[in-house]
Amino acid sequence: RMCPLGWLAVTTLCLGTLGAVPAKDRRKVDKPKAELSLFENLELDNYDVTLESYGDILDLSNYEELYDYGDLVPKIEVGTLAPRPKDPKTLPELAETTSGTPKLQPPSGAGPVPPAPIPKQGLPSCLLCLCLGSSVYCDDAGLEQIPALPPDTAYLYARFNRIGALRASDFRGLEKLKRIDLSSNSISWADEDAFRGLPSLQELLLPENLLTALPELPRGLVRLDARLNRIPSAGLRPEAFRDLKQLQFLHLSDNQLDFIPVPLPESLRSLHLQNNNIQTMHEDTFCDSQEQGQIRRALEDIRLDGNPINLSLFPNAFSCLPRLPTGRF
Repeated sequence: RMCPLGWLAVTTLCLGTLGAVPAKDRRKVDKPKAELSLFENLELDNYDVTLESYGDILDLSNYEELYDYGDLVPKIEVGTLAPRPKDPKTLPELAETTSGTPKLQPPSGAGPVPPAPIPKQGLPSCLLCLCLGSSVYCDDAGLEQIPALPPDTAYLYARFNRIGALRASDFRGLEKLKRIDLSSNSISWADEDAFRGLPSLQELLLPENLLTALPELPRGLVRLDARLNRIPSAGLRPEAFRDLKQLQFLHLSDNQLDFIPVPLPESLRSLHLQNNNIQTMHEDTFCDSQEQGQIRRALEDIRLDGNPINLSLFPNAFSCLPRLPTGRF
């Protein structure tokens, strides 16, 4: 029989032997069992993955020690507030009207406050139309007259409205105005000096209206389009186009003209007079009968079709033209 001291010595020896097992072997002993099916889809080239070697290949026990997250942790400053604007009036709740009375805020729970109705008369066009730079777009806006325009307006588009007349005050002071397009309105008359004070006007577009006469035209005009109106020859001022030295496009088709409006400026390139009531012309309508060998090279587009005139009866009238007019011969 072994004495108690002998049993103590044997127990101490066994514990010492277990403590001497290497750490690598301890991982093999302590590692939990797993099935090979868990690693069948793992793609590791040049590695022979087994239950015995998997812990050696992917040892994540000290991963947090290898990667320092200190630089990625967001820093939060306690007690920091957004800076207040320098001007307190930029805050909506502190803004004041021109009278010094603070703006009232709608009570909580109330619906949105509808905008105040806009009166239709005496307002700048930018409240009724669309203003982009120097262009004003008032197409199909239900207008019955030309709205008040900004002083720097250069291009006005007010097509497809119900404008009935053009007054002398409609374009007063608009010295930069270059184009007026009033197509498809109901304009039946215009003041004699409606366009007189427009030194920059180059294009005047008035097709599909009810005009029976044309007012005085600015001398810098390059294009006049008054098709599909009711203008007779009596509705044109005498020699209305003679002083328009820059006029290139004159379109008066589908009106009630009885004759070709002469004299025509040398700058003219396109003359459209089709579908009128023109029955005759003079020998000097297009050419100067006193100047032999004259050629009007610019005037290449003349339309006289749809008129009760036989152009073959007036061969000398267009002998100086580079092309024959379009019409009945």
